[in-house]
Amino acid sequence: MPSSARRLPRFSSAAFLAPMAGVSDPALRLLCRELGAGLVVTEFTSIHSIVARGRELGARSLDITDFIQCSEAERPLSVQLFGSDLEALPEAARTVEPFFDIIDYNMGCPAPHITRQMAGGALLREPGLTRRIFRALVGSVSRPVTVKMRAGVTPGDRRLFLDIARIAEEEGIQMITLHPRTVSQGYSGEADWSLIRELKSASGLPVVGNGDVDSPEKARSMMEETGCDYVMVGRAAMANPLIFEQINDYLRSGSYREYSAAERARSFFGYLDRARRYEGIGLARIKARAMGFTRGCAGAAGLRARITAARSVGELERLMRGAGGAGE
Repeated sequence: MPSSARRLPRFSSAAFLAPMAGVSDPALRLLCRELGAGLVVTEFTSIHSIVARGRELGARSLDITDFIQCSEAERPLSVQLFGSDLEALPEAARTVEPFFDIIDYNMGCPAPHITRQMAGGALLREPGLTRRIFRALVGSVSRPVTVKMRAGVTPGDRRLFLDIARIAEEEGIQMITLHPRTVSQGYSGEADWSLIRELKSASGLPVVGNGDVDSPEKARSMMEETGCDYVMVGRAAMANPLIFEQINDYLRSGSYREYSAAERARSFFGYLDRARRYEGIGLARIKARAMGFTRGCAGAAGLRARITAARSVGELERLMRGAGGAGE
């Protein structure tokens, strides 16, 4: 049985923000948390980078949050790690442990530059190594350890997740997130929610369903159809962080407020206000968020061209004020 120290924190909402490379920065996480996300997760980070930067920062009497930036207001906050080096893994986990509530392990990334490192989704075909990874993580920290994974690598082995889930439960993992696409699918096609239902039936752990949740209706449908405990929102939050408020209202009352494209565009200013607190969030990242938040606005194509050409945050602000005041 897990010790009380390893129990999951209490979540204020059943809707979580997914870890997204190049997207889930501390400003977006904080904005989504304030809008009702029950859990936010950092962008995935290499265990080797954590070890190297942790040592370097420690020598200067700094800590890993100067590398993985975050704030107390994001809690509960999960940090996602990737990498299969069994020597580096415990040190990386201990380095981040004091600053995060959950340590999540990535077994889902389909990017070839990650899978070639025997990381991300490639580990689904390595149950022996996966067991050693889980054992090393759980044994080295007192925080709860969770895992996020794909269903399989190819359509022919799309139920590899069941073996990994069994190993996870045996090794003390506290929660599983399943994105029911295969590694070879990437983000194409539809997520097969029936696999989430299989996982929930087979495992005694809390299950987070992930994949194609882009509306409050789909969040409720996923929970009803699969029995999952929580839902994770990814790409939809890039364009509409208000989706967390909407999901929570819909799950609670069966209705929610509809926001216009112009109102969603105004979310940019909430993001920008938070982004200014972090030196690591530069113009390119802020532009990317502006592009997402203007999806569906009147004249969006021309607006995005102007966003791309903007040379300063001030110029972006002026463009977005126009978008926020525009009609549909």
